[in-house]
Amino acid sequence: MLGFKKLFICLILGLGIACGITGQPSTYVDEQGVMRWTENDEEVTAFGVNYGTPFAHPFRAHNYMGVPHEMAIDADVYHFARMGLDGYRIHVWDTEISDSAGNLLFNKHLQLFDYLLFRLKERQIKMFITPMNFYTNGYPESGTPTPGFQNYFEGKRGCLTDTASFPVQENYLSQFVSHVNPYTGIAYKDEPYIVAVEINNEPFNHGDRPDLTTEYIDRMAAAIRSTGFEKPIFYNVSHNINQIDNFCAAQIQGGTFQWYPTGLVSGHDIKGNMLPNVDEYLIPFDNHPRFKNMARAVYEFSPADVGASGHIYPVMARSFREKGFQIAAQFAYDPAAMGHANTDYQTHYLSLPFAPKKAMGMMIASEVFHRIPLRKSFGRYPDNVEFDVFRISYEEDLAEMVTDEKFLHSNSTTTSPPDPLRLEQVAGTGRSPVVEYEGTGVYFLDKLEPGVWRLEVMPDAIWVKDPFARPSLDRKASVVIWKTWPMTIKLPDLGDDFSIKGLNEGNNILMTASGKTLPVSPGTYLLTRKGTTSNWGGDDHWHNIILKEFYA
Repeated sequence: MLGFKKLFICLILGLGIACGITGQPSTYVDEQGVMRWTENDEEVTAFGVNYGTPFAHPFRAHNYMGVPHEMAIDADVYHFARMGLDGYRIHVWDTEISDSAGNLLFNKHLQLFDYLLFRLKERQIKMFITPMNFYTNGYPESGTPTPGFQNYFEGKRGCLTDTASFPVQENYLSQFVSHVNPYTGIAYKDEPYIVAVEINNEPFNHGDRPDLTTEYIDRMAAAIRSTGFEKPIFYNVSHNINQIDNFCAAQIQGGTFQWYPTGLVSGHDIKGNMLPNVDEYLIPFDNHPRFKNMARAVYEFSPADVGASGHIYPVMARSFREKGFQIAAQFAYDPAAMGHANTDYQTHYLSLPFAPKKAMGMMIASEVFHRIPLRKSFGRYPDNVEFDVFRISYEEDLAEMVTDEKFLHSNSTTTSPPDPLRLEQVAGTGRSPVVEYEGTGVYFLDKLEPGVWRLEVMPDAIWVKDPFARPSLDRKASVVIWKTWPMTIKLPDLGDDFSIKGLNEGNNILMTASGKTLPVSPGTYLLTRKGTTSNWGGDDHWHNIILKEFYA
């Protein structure tokens, strides 16, 4: 049954994802330190989020609320796709899926992780996996007993400094990358959408035994390579930077970094202009001769504790590209079922339903990351608030992208697209010269063909409490409200009196706009120009979504 399901999905989605291993793209790092696809030598670029529903607090929180994990994953991965994200990173809670000897345990956590990777692959989202974090599963609450090997070696410190733990970790890593995902039938080591691995998460205890650093990394890398894993292996080089020589001497092809330029865990929403904080990413050892040949990834980043940060994400993305980063993952996306409370990580907050302006900022940041060439600089703030096709404004909490085809904005804007007739994608919050709307949720307009558009409208989101204060699942920081609003759409391709048809389940709207105005509630709609015949239906596919899909 699973094999049929796999074949069926690969056939119907039409996402360009082959179901076998033969001919699949793998990655390598060239002599200049650029990670590329072996299939065509093109640069690998991925921008996305960390997300942890299969593990730790998010796993338990969904149990508390009675929300099926698979259903939650379906909703959240759809939101990633809607935000234009094509990257995913996680530090796996090894403590929940291993035993004392480092054997991999096939339990509910691993099953959900497999399911998540399967859903990400369906959406063409590339994965950067960190198999070990050495943490307990407690934060931000008391944890539960776990069988993992880290319990027997005093957690991270022992795993990095006690050589008795090394064979256990080697066993775990070899089993982890050899694990065959039952939803895809492909081992992690052979999965083309897993573009690289990072051995572990934030190994700050190397300072206790610097003489072991290179040996440790080489042994773990060799364990991974012994399975036939051929893609790049990364290691964190931004902790213990005084050991950069040890890191660079190891058998790795890339280094990982993080960026929290506004601090962490302030306990409140930080106000003020943070653009100077994110204007440039500095690497003290940037000119190290060995490091210059390594690929670079940002495993975590966030404008932590800053609510009005929709305009900040694109600037961080620009700074990453300036320093040669090819992968960047925000930390961490709030599962929709928990988004009202922000309990996953108090100091971070990102949610399409509950933090729409921030979500639009991430969508625009993804465009920045994919559009701006590696090492391209636009100078320093404040002379770079307009760059390429983007504009940033602290005063308006606004990021926008304006081209002939795309018009994206994180807040209300007075900017007009140069040629509205040529537009193919519109997305934003608030009002613009293209869309008049008083709701506070994100809306998406996608041109399917001349005279035919898909409209998606998210519910209104209202922050009722500081989302960065001490969280609890019983404390609502943000609420969503389902309300009908008038929306005026000024797209020449649609004209006046276009027809409106509901697409998502339970949405039975069938009407004609009054001029350019229609009443909209949260959901998805097919908009068709007067006199145009459309054959599009709710089950049809558009890029990496299905037209009738809607999660809120």
